[in-house]
Amino acid sequence: MSLEVAHLSKKYGEKTALEDLSFTMEKPGVYALLGTNGAGKTTAIRMMLNMLQRDSGTVLWDGKPLDPETCNVGYLAEERGLYPKYELMDQLIYFGMLRGMDKETVKERIAYWAKRLEVEEYLYPEVALAMEKQREEEEARERGLTGLEAKETKGSRPVKKKKPQKADQLSKGNQQKIQFMIALLSDPQLIILDEPMSGLDPVNTDLFREIIHEEIEKGKYLIMSSHQMATVEEFCTDILILNRSKVILQGNLNEIKKSYGRIFLSLKVEEDISKILSECGAQVLSEKEGEYELRVSGDEEANALLSRLIAGGVRIIRFDLREPSLHEIFVRKVEEAQAALHGRMEEARQESFLDHAQALSESGEKEAGRNV
Repeated sequence: MSLEVAHLSKKYGEKTALEDLSFTMEKPGVYALLGTNGAGKTTAIRMMLNMLQRDSGTVLWDGKPLDPETCNVGYLAEERGLYPKYELMDQLIYFGMLRGMDKETVKERIAYWAKRLEVEEYLYPEVALAMEKQREEEEARERGLTGLEAKETKGSRPVKKKKPQKADQLSKGNQQKIQFMIALLSDPQLIILDEPMSGLDPVNTDLFREIIHEEIEKGKYLIMSSHQMATVEEFCTDILILNRSKVILQGNLNEIKKSYGRIFLSLKVEEDISKILSECGAQVLSEKEGEYELRVSGDEEANALLSRLIAGGVRIIRFDLREPSLHEIFVRKVEEAQAALHGRMEEARQESFLDHAQALSESGEKEAGRNV
């Protein structure tokens, strides 16, 4: 199995949405498709899935054109794609059968993922009733009620029959869980996740991370687009960064990090070391209550600083020299691309100004000639 994306491009009139995007996945893992807002990430994904017509380019899965109608692909879109007024179970069965599964198999897969994603109470009314009963019993115990008192209290309440839930009754985070389930129902070999952690609290973010790790261990191919760099860095082996529709960085993340070297230093001490840092010439990126983030030229400068701190009797709690994080690489490359763009724009303005001045001069000379 392999995924090959070659020379994808898309324009809307004079505006370029994506320019000559190419990458290859020759083995299972996670490929990170990153970029600034409006850089072309979602456009690229939609073109890959034939949801958007390409101006040029090809997408091959296992050597054949990728067609979601015939290839088993799982897709979690950034925007909500559920029908708000339809019951969730009906939608899940419908989407599962669209992927070619029979109804019984779909139901088995739904049951598995409902439990794994902790959404059983929204799909099965009997589970919701059981959970409500459990909550009432726990509440009674907390209030110190006896068994009889608890039954009398419960008996005074009207019994509500639970109905199957609809999409618009769920929070944003739980809707995201349902859409993630839809993407995984058919056990796809290729999974495309566009901002998968959007709308999730920390607990459910960890749950999604666990599941993604499980899919990687199964030998799946994943393409992930996200603005949460720390999460992406946890999974990805290769990255591609877009800015204003163009690729500005691409390759293996470990190799990219090594190319920068160990230039970031996390330091925590118990004394004020501002004078030592000033004398050593280290660039202070941030400082808070004895914790410093520094940028150094490399090992030599870091070791020299460490020697100065030890010689000065400074109590060092943490001294961590490291390669740049994906977040730091992303910010630096985008800033470089923006600076280069502004430079080109300034050159163009200067040329335009000179051309205009020359045109005015020539026009003045012609006018003077006619007056003579």
